[in-house]
Amino acid sequence: MNKVVLLGRLTRDPEVRYSQSANPVAVARYGIAVRRQFTKQGEPDVDFFNIVSFGKAGEFAEKYFKKGQMVAIVGRLQVNTWEDAQKVKHTSVDVVVEEQHFAESRREEGVQPMSTIAPANLDEDDDMPF
Repeated sequence: MNKVVLLGRLTRDPEVRYSQSANPVAVARYGIAVRRQFTKQGEPDVDFFNIVSFGKAGEFAEKYFKKGQMVAIVGRLQVNTWEDAQKVKHTSVDVVVEEQHFAESRREEGVQPMSTIAPANLDEDDDMPF
């Protein structure tokens, strides 16, 4: 089973690009910082994760998620490996979103409240959840 649940703050605003397919799909990338529950002296107390969300969920993230906002992410780990032009091997680990949720009220951010769920599995004909 490959399942990840994270609760943290966005380290940057989501950036969306579209795939180069016949039916372009939104691909949003952003990062979150997750505080460690237990740390030893001299160790970092925060872990940083790269998040990728596709389709309507990616468009939702770009529109409503902002740097510093607390979010909850449910997804799966994906390891990507590639070589650059100089034949240097690179590896990245991303969390691919299955669900993404607001984890604090909009009032806490000083903005009017809205829906707290942004499902990752909306079809193109589905309306946004608010």
